[in-house]
Amino acid sequence: MIQLLFTLIFSEGAMIALLLFKTPLRKLVIMGLDRLKRGRGPLVVKTVAGTILVVLSSSVYSMVNIQKREIEDGGAINPTDQVLMAKHLLEATLMGGILFLALMIDRLHHYIRELRIRRKGMEVVKKQTRGSEDGKFTFSEEMKGVEEERTRLRTELMRLESELQSKTKDVDVAEANVSALRKQSEGFLLEYDRLLEENQNLRNKLQSLDRKLSHSGSKKNM
Repeated sequence: MIQLLFTLIFSEGAMIALLLFKTPLRKLVIMGLDRLKRGRGPLVVKTVAGTILVVLSSSVYSMVNIQKREIEDGGAINPTDQVLMAKHLLEATLMGGILFLALMIDRLHHYIRELRIRRKGMEVVKKQTRGSEDGKFTFSEEMKGVEEERTRLRTELMRLESELQSKTKDVDVAEANVSALRKQSEGFLLEYDRLLEENQNLRNKLQSLDRKLSHSGSKKNM
């Protein structure tokens, strides 16, 4: 039994060393512990730990009885009790060490899992932060492009307004010229009508004179 206890002690020590140092075997140990804590694994571990605890209690009880016999015998102890005392003490020490190392392995495995979960969470947060920074950079680039487009459109608007003002002035000048030409043409029409009327009057006067002359000539011939 002592050889088995020593084997368990060394195995647990090696497992703790593998958990403490980052080696390729560390992942295998963690995977093995993960599987051990699933299904019936915890029940088996608790059963083994309970058995070791019962045997440890039995060894302690035996050592207490040996101590009582030694006290009752006046401090004298026979060689058999000495051997049994040493055997029970060694077994109790080994079993206590096994339970303590098992508890250490459980806590180390728990903390390593928590650390892995925290690291994954930190990686997710970093990715989200990086994504938000990229989004901010993209947004700033888009805002810069929008601002440049806005400046270009404002310049284009000012140019179009200037052209519109120039065209408006040209239209006003053209309208003024058209109005002046219209008034001038109206004046020409009035003058033309007046000239036509005077021409008609002159013709009428000439016809009247012609009639008078022809009438006077006919009287002389008579």
